[in-house]
Amino acid sequence: MDHDNGYKALFSHPEMVADLIRGFVHEDWVRDLDFSTLERVEARFVTRHLQRRESDVVWRLRWGGDGGERWLYVYLLLEFQSTVDRFMALRMMVYVGLLYQHLLRQRLISRKEKLPPILPLVLYNGVRPWKAARDIAELIAEVPGGLERYRPQMRYCLLDERRIATGELESLRNLAAALFRLEQSPEPTEIEPVVDALLAWLQTPEQSELKSTFSVWVSQLMSRSPGSQIPVTTKLEEVKSMLAERVMEWPQEWKEEGRKEGRKEGLKEGLKEGLAAGRAALIQELERRFGPLPTAARARVESLDSYERIVELSFAAATAPSLAALGLGQARPRSKKKRNVSR
Repeated sequence: MDHDNGYKALFSHPEMVADLIRGFVHEDWVRDLDFSTLERVEARFVTRHLQRRESDVVWRLRWGGDGGERWLYVYLLLEFQSTVDRFMALRMMVYVGLLYQHLLRQRLISRKEKLPPILPLVLYNGVRPWKAARDIAELIAEVPGGLERYRPQMRYCLLDERRIATGELESLRNLAAALFRLEQSPEPTEIEPVVDALLAWLQTPEQSELKSTFSVWVSQLMSRSPGSQIPVTTKLEEVKSMLAERVMEWPQEWKEEGRKEGRKEGLKEGLKEGLAAGRAALIQELERRFGPLPTAARARVESLDSYERIVELSFAAATAPSLAALGLGQARPRSKKKRNVSR
C-alpha cells in the first residue's frame, strides 16, 4: 500500500489532525487548543535541503493556555520504513530548526517576538516496536566537567500505531482511531464495522472530500488480498456494498487457494476489470473536483495501466490545486526562438 500518499491525503484534512491530537496526545495542554483554527502550512523546505519527504505535513492552530492566544505548530512526520531510524531525534531537531527559519523568512512571526511552540509528532506503523531515542540528548555522549550544560535537548512525540490496543481504538469515536483499526484489520469482517462507523460520522457536505479519501484508502486496503478483484472507488457506500457481497466468500478462499499457481489467470482477468473500474472512479473524482475533463486529460487517465498510479492519483486529487499539478493539465507550447541569420 502507498502509505506516504495515502496518509498525506488523509492528514491533509483538519478533522483527521484534530482527532489524532485529541485522541492520542494525552497531555493537559491539549485542552487549551482551539481546533476550529486549524490551518495547513506549506513548508516543503523541510525536505528540499535534506531528504525528499513529500509525506510530511505541517499544521498550526491557536493555543490559549497561558491566558493569551498564540499559534502552536504541529509537525507531523509520517514514518513508514521497514526499519526503525535510530537517529530520528536528530532528524526531527533539524526539521524543527528549518521550520523556525521558514517562519522567520516568510515573516509569519516577528523577529521581536519569541518563537512559537512546535509539537514534533512522529506517526509510525512499522511491524517492529520503536526503540529509537526520543530525545536528541540521548544520542550525545556525556562529558564530565560542565560540558554537559551545552548538550541540546529536544523530544518528539511518538505514536506507534501497531502498539495501540485494539480495545482502546474501538472505544473511540475518532477518525484517526478508525484509520489505525483499518491498518490492523486484515479480514473483511473486521473492516466492515469500521466502514459502518465512517459512514455514520462523515455525513455533512463539508466532509465529502475526506469521505472520498477514506473510500480510496479502504478499497485499496481490500485490494491487497489475493483474488479480491476490488476496484478503487471514491464512494464509501460502494465499499460497504462490496464488503457485504464478499464477506462470506473471501476468508478461507484467500488463505487456502489465493496463493496457488492455478489462480493466476483469474487474477489477471480480475486485474483488468479492476483497472477499468479504477480509471472510471478516478475520472469521476477529477470531474467532481475540477469540472468536465479536457479530452487530453481524459485520454491520459484512460491510458493508465498501473493500479498503483491510479491509486496515487486518486489520493493526490484530494489536495491538488489543479489538473496541471497532477500532470494531467495541458502542456504549454514551447516558444520558438528567432534565429539571427547573418549574411
